[in-house]
Amino acid sequence: MGTNAELSEIFGAIADLLDLAGERFKPEAYRRAARSIDSLTEDVRKVADRGGLREIPGVGEAIEEKIREYLRDGRIPYFEKIRGQFPPGIIEIMKLPGIGPKTARRFLLELKVEGPKELLEAVDSGRLQGVKGFGPRKVELIRKALAATEPPKGRTPLLEAWEIARQLVEALRSGAPVDQVEIAGSLRRRRESVGDLDLLATSREPEKVFDRLSSDPHVASIVLRGPTKETVLLKDGLQIDLRVVEPAAFGATWQYFTGSKDHNVRLRTLARDLGLKVNEYGVFRGEERIAGATEEEVYRSLGLPWIPSEIRENSGEFEAAQAGKLPKLVAASDLHGDLHIHLAGETGPKDVEALLEAAHRRSWRYLGVIVPVAESCDGVLAAATVRFLEERRRATGEAIRLLLGEEFDGTNAPHTAIERDYWVLRGSAGTSPPAHRDSPGAGSPPLLAAHLTPSEGSTGSPSGSLAEWVDWAQEIGTALEVAPTAPAGALDSAAARRASEHGVLLHASSSAATGAELDRIELSVGLLRRAWVAPEGVLNAAPWAPPRPARPKP
Repeated sequence: MGTNAELSEIFGAIADLLDLAGERFKPEAYRRAARSIDSLTEDVRKVADRGGLREIPGVGEAIEEKIREYLRDGRIPYFEKIRGQFPPGIIEIMKLPGIGPKTARRFLLELKVEGPKELLEAVDSGRLQGVKGFGPRKVELIRKALAATEPPKGRTPLLEAWEIARQLVEALRSGAPVDQVEIAGSLRRRRESVGDLDLLATSREPEKVFDRLSSDPHVASIVLRGPTKETVLLKDGLQIDLRVVEPAAFGATWQYFTGSKDHNVRLRTLARDLGLKVNEYGVFRGEERIAGATEEEVYRSLGLPWIPSEIRENSGEFEAAQAGKLPKLVAASDLHGDLHIHLAGETGPKDVEALLEAAHRRSWRYLGVIVPVAESCDGVLAAATVRFLEERRRATGEAIRLLLGEEFDGTNAPHTAIERDYWVLRGSAGTSPPAHRDSPGAGSPPLLAAHLTPSEGSTGSPSGSLAEWVDWAQEIGTALEVAPTAPAGALDSAAARRASEHGVLLHASSSAATGAELDRIELSVGLLRRAWVAPEGVLNAAPWAPPRPARPKP
């Protein structure tokens, strides 16, 4: 785990402990600092070395001192002190589904319960009976949570969360009496990973909507159910929160549960300054609801244009909105193709045709496929596929222009049977970029982009080296790739924003191998929108395709 990730985790733990201690305002201060440090594109040590810690949102004098203690000594005495005030088991209770710091504090103070074992004894002995807020259903849910053997699920990668959410939304739309169903939370904001999934619906029959969700074959258990909310756990441990609201409040609820928390705090402050109140039910002047049916209504009532969900992080969007300078962010409809489709060794002509047809349905102008080389673990393409690719590549008058590319890491040998139109550099985000345009060989076609992968053993974003890659791309004049399948340690939206601000082009890649997977391009676009990137900053938003290299004269 990198320094940034470690500090973010510690400050998040401090916030939970302060909640346990009954503090009112300090927990959120530490959570904001944790979020800011986690999203840094630069190693926090470098920030400290140049005296820039106070520039990090949420880092004041006290938190700055704790960061310096950690960087100097590898520990934060304040964290150790506050952690020592509580039994270790109470922290484990907080991690149980449906139990947060406030409930854990009640267990500790009112029932003298100090850990999961004591809590199970309290449940079995009936000590929770008659305790306010713990009815029979709640007690049974606590029992089920204690009986769960699987550890709490960590954060889920964006692509995995998106695929799960799409399946659940489709199941609700086709199998429940809903009028609207939408994705909210960090998935809607296109964060690189999510802690849980938030779904929102309108319906006149909430119970039937909840029944449809809980009966899904992927659902393991119901954590809680109320008049307007159901929480379930999937078999892999991912938590799903589904809310059903009235149409008049749908926009306000969607805005509220999309977040981020920092964005919503700023929005509530703005409303208060205008003599209004905003919450998940609407915007109110006194007792009168003046907006809430749509998000546009909510923002307009506060004197703001609608703010795209991907940039709601309190990272400059309010200033831009108030100045009338919100950027025109790239949209999926702006793209004219994808230049990094991977062909596997078993790919045949029919598979390529399916890809081209899927691209044509998107009204794309070109499709670039990466052909596996002889040493590729995906194998070598069959001769029939090679002939088909060459024929389609040379064809004129096609609705979709087919381009052939190669991914080069400095060691692989070219697939000599196929002429390339371009190449993509595969580099490690955990190492420094090459000092020059490393090339597959003399007479090579143009370098279009760099596709970054994490260094071996990387579990977090190596932000220092990512900054070097951004500088390299600016100097070389090539693009950096943004992909929904990129694991931790590859180019993320924060680094992409830095790259775009430095004038570096970005390439939205679907990382697809089949026509059905081209839909993933929407996630890459979401990451670019999160990075505040306009269409002119995206390589494949240009209505062109790389020129074919001229053949050398004999």
